[in-house]
Amino acid sequence: MRLRIRHTTRYAFDHPVSYGLQQLRKTPKSTHQQNVLKWKTLVEGGRRELGFEDHHNNRVELISFERDAKELIVTSEGELSLSDTHGVVGRHIGPAPLWLYRHQTERTRPGPGVKALLREVSGETGLDRLHALMTLVGEAVAYEVGASHPDWTAEEALAAGRGVCQDHTHVFIAAARELGYPARYVSGYLMLDDRVEQDAMHAWAEAHVDLLGWVGFDPSNGISPDTRYVRVATGLDYAEAAPVTGTRIGGAGELLDVAIEVAQQ
Repeated sequence: MRLRIRHTTRYAFDHPVSYGLQQLRKTPKSTHQQNVLKWKTLVEGGRRELGFEDHHNNRVELISFERDAKELIVTSEGELSLSDTHGVVGRHIGPAPLWLYRHQTERTRPGPGVKALLREVSGETGLDRLHALMTLVGEAVAYEVGASHPDWTAEEALAAGRGVCQDHTHVFIAAARELGYPARYVSGYLMLDDRVEQDAMHAWAEAHVDLLGWVGFDPSNGISPDTRYVRVATGLDYAEAAPVTGTRIGGAGELLDVAIEVAQQ
């Protein structure tokens, strides 16, 4: 499978920005299941200051605003070829140690909801139990766009019984870590069958399984990632894998527009 991706983030402000920096995690990396054929980032209203790899092995770009800018447009685009590994990503690659991914964050800390979910998990092997967990998460939290809050925890999503891929991922991670598995949040792109244009990136989870390494699980769709999925960034939860984070001085009256196109090439 060969995919073409274009991801544009546009900020417009009623009042100019005096100073601002944005960290971008929108650049995929080549692995044994995905090969980045070409990729570039274009910036209007600012400039790319530098690029680096963070402790989760993500590619990060630091973007500054032009002084008194009232608009910033960042476009990331490229092409990739992908092969199907049935969700298996493989061995852990540093620099973060594997044990770090057993650490629960504020968003993934297990409570009564997660522990009740775990009582329903069954399976002969660890992989069986994780697949069963993926199904249970999808059943416990109905997918509903706009139904959740961006800062919801796993427990809040379970209590509400509704949410989006970010919520599904946090619930799965919380439960997998409680079962003893290292688990992490994955931010990336997903080619949809019914349309090319999207307004957000996708999210799913990965758990580390003995003899297999990292394996992906997408509770929102009830499958392990295939050739429609492009891995971009990973972290302990959404905060560490978010496509854009940053700070600014000024820029009141913000309007944000995100446009993503994912299509087979």
